[in-house]
Amino acid sequence: MSVPLPLPADHSPLPPVLVGPLLRRLEPTRLLLWLVGSRALTLTLRLQGIDIRFDAGQCTIIPVGTHAFVHLIDVSLDAALPCDTLIEYDLLITEADGAQSGIREWAPHLLYGEARCPNFVLRSRIDQLLHGSCRKPHHPAADGLLCVDRLLESEPDACKRPALLMMSGDQVYADDVAGPMLRSIHALIERLGLFDEHLDGAVVSDSARLYEHPASYYHRADLLPALESNETLRERFFGGARKPIFTSSSADNHLVTFAEVMAMYLLVWSPTSWTLIAPQPPALTPERRKRYALEQTRIDEFKKGLGGVGRAMAHLPCLMIFDDHDITDDWNLSAQWEETAYGHPFSKRIIGNALLAYMLCQGWGNNPDAFGGMLEKTRLLSATGQDHYLDSDVQDSLIDELLSFQKWHYVLPTRPALVVLDTRTRRWRSEMTLKQPSGLLDWEALSELQQELLDHPSAIIVSPAPIFGVKLIETVQRVFSWCGYPLLVDAENWMAHRGAAQVILNIFRHSRTPGNYVVLSGDVHYSFVYEVLIRHRKAGPRIWQITSSGIKNEFPPALLEWFDRLNRWLYSPRSPLNWLTKRRRMRIVPHIPEHAEAGERLWNSAGIGQVFFNEKGQPQDIYQFNADGSPKTRMIAPEISEAVE
Repeated sequence: MSVPLPLPADHSPLPPVLVGPLLRRLEPTRLLLWLVGSRALTLTLRLQGIDIRFDAGQCTIIPVGTHAFVHLIDVSLDAALPCDTLIEYDLLITEADGAQSGIREWAPHLLYGEARCPNFVLRSRIDQLLHGSCRKPHHPAADGLLCVDRLLESEPDACKRPALLMMSGDQVYADDVAGPMLRSIHALIERLGLFDEHLDGAVVSDSARLYEHPASYYHRADLLPALESNETLRERFFGGARKPIFTSSSADNHLVTFAEVMAMYLLVWSPTSWTLIAPQPPALTPERRKRYALEQTRIDEFKKGLGGVGRAMAHLPCLMIFDDHDITDDWNLSAQWEETAYGHPFSKRIIGNALLAYMLCQGWGNNPDAFGGMLEKTRLLSATGQDHYLDSDVQDSLIDELLSFQKWHYVLPTRPALVVLDTRTRRWRSEMTLKQPSGLLDWEALSELQQELLDHPSAIIVSPAPIFGVKLIETVQRVFSWCGYPLLVDAENWMAHRGAAQVILNIFRHSRTPGNYVVLSGDVHYSFVYEVLIRHRKAGPRIWQITSSGIKNEFPPALLEWFDRLNRWLYSPRSPLNWLTKRRRMRIVPHIPEHAEAGERLWNSAGIGQVFFNEKGQPQDIYQFNADGSPKTRMIAPEISEAVE
């Protein structure tokens, strides 16, 4: 029995803007903004009383559907904008008859109070920032991005506004999607006419048949060829890989098509697209109906906050980098994983579609100069969709180019320098066995990192996975890797690969690299702060590992409590186990969460991290905002004599 597609709400005129504007990378002489329109828009930027009407070089428009057009706005300015000053901006839409409307007319939810238009601040240095990762819409915790909105609303002083919001991975979950979210994605695809595509290597031949197939909801593993040789592929992408130590991950609604991933982005960053659809539940078994109903209550709560999320992202520069869930769980974890995933046309297309959507929705706004050629090819891909189908040859060629692309990382010329790492595609593959976890950066990428850091007095490094993690959890991961099962426990940490671990630690010890490092991370679904000192070196460097995770995700509380407790017992300062770690030459000083129970070092609450920096680029104050509305938690540094290794 086929599953009928969701019914669209109605076919009244679509709003001109579906999502945005989002502020991306902002500099005094260059501004990047991102939005998605229901048509190709004629836009004018109003900035400090001056109107800048965009030409094709300033606004690249990529059609992704009949009524969905990504607008990549890149404006170079002749005169530098002032720093540490509130700057109002507006985006005016010009209609065919010459009438103009601003953000106040077409997106009033983006404005604070009685403001006429949004605003931003260019900070002369990074004296504070916000950071976080892991935002899963159907997780029961509140949305940590609303902490950003409340902070901006309550702080009228421009000089006290954070310099930026750093989103360090898993901004979307392409591999772990609630049934009601997938149903809404399909309704939005139909409402906006997002382009279809042909599928190779699946039971279904194209996206249209995928959406109406009975297995499309909660049974996507059944869409793979029913061959024994494909069992690994089935488990890898759709089986809901069992992870008995940490979590039970569900991938049975894994996004497949480019249209599905694009619709997901439209639904997680703005409330507007939700107003265009009225999806109804599909035909499900009683057990699935119960799960669907529970997920629906969580998605309904998620939707309520999207106005505040869009408002925050229209006022604060947002920088991003992928982690695995932006594409698929365990992405490139090992050489064996890569061999399996890229060796099958269907799984390769799944990964490529998510990566293509990441480029358009996230990657471009970090470093637009890296993507010129691929954007042009993406426009060719979309231009062939007049019959609503993407050109498979162009799509596959573009995916091949994206999979070999090596410029996802980027550096901001700020004070301190902000260095954002790509720890997903430039892996150091194990030389021992294909099953072993790959290093998070290969030797060449690590060498480039060292060159970027030379002669900087201080630096902020963004590594999605913590460089200095919880030793006990890393030990558990190591044991499972030794047994040949790294996928069971997401065995991804910097110390899991001997070569990558040695090189990154040597970079920290290099005499010409910074004297002060701050490493911002997420990924793990709990938050902590470690100060790291190198033994027998009085002159430094000093390193702070600051981890904030998740924005809308949390670790199982009871399990984390035991890990925290056992870690303190087994790796106390005098424990001989410390000498079995790769960090034995370093002294680890944990900061204590202000509101934690006695002895706790790991903070388990959805929210967003905040870091204040002094003139030397050292963290002065470190906080964790809690999405549940409780007071923000300060991460308190103990006396060095109280250090735990």
